Amino acid sequence: MTEVKICGLSTPETLTAALDEGAAYVGAVIFPRSPRHLEPEAAAGLFEAARGRAGIVAVVVNPDDVLLRRIATHLKPDYIQLHGSETPQRARQVRQTTGAKIIKALPIRTSADFVDVPAWTSAADILLFDAKPPAGSDLPGGVGHSFDWSLMANRQFGAKWFLAGGINPANLGEALRMTRAPMVDVSSGVERAPGVKDITLIREFMQAARRS
Repeated sequence: MTEVKICGLSTPETLTAALDEGAAYVGAVIFPRSPRHLEPEAAAGLFEAARGRAGIVAVVVNPDDVLLRRIATHLKPDYIQLHGSETPQRARQVRQTTGAKIIKALPIRTSADFVDVPAWTSAADILLFDAKPPAGSDLPGGVGHSFDWSLMANRQFGAKWFLAGGINPANLGEALRMTRAPMVDVSSGVERAPGVKDITLIREFMQAARRS
């Protein structure tokens, strides 16, 4: 089965659904402008239930060291997902500060956007290919848009990677057929409103992943 990360979880019920359905990774968004935002201390109380059952991911955008230390102290994530304009050098500092592994989100719109991949294959443990947000968006991801999946055809990467951006239970099969992604990330695709996860959609997404 394709490994699944369900990101932006914020309630015990939806976290339990994700874990019970077999999500390999679960994500807490720690970014105040996101409708899925949790403070590190609140995330710690929620995500402790996932420890040992799935990889715990803290999703951040250009975090400073103060925030990183709060996350490391309270949430103790397995992974920090960098979703801003961080550099490979900064990623290495984040790893040293937190002791966590690194996922780096790379925004994609055209083939030219893959130019940074080689620099990240040694700096990150996992890459995440997401759609570039539309012009004027206040968020770097999680807006329900996908990129042209045909851009992924016949590409080889020197690291593990997630496909993200606009994936939902209805189009997951096509996304996997076109990209052969070994791992997928979903957030808005299992929501009934921005930031509000839906247990039924989580179950449907995981069923679709099992059929892949």
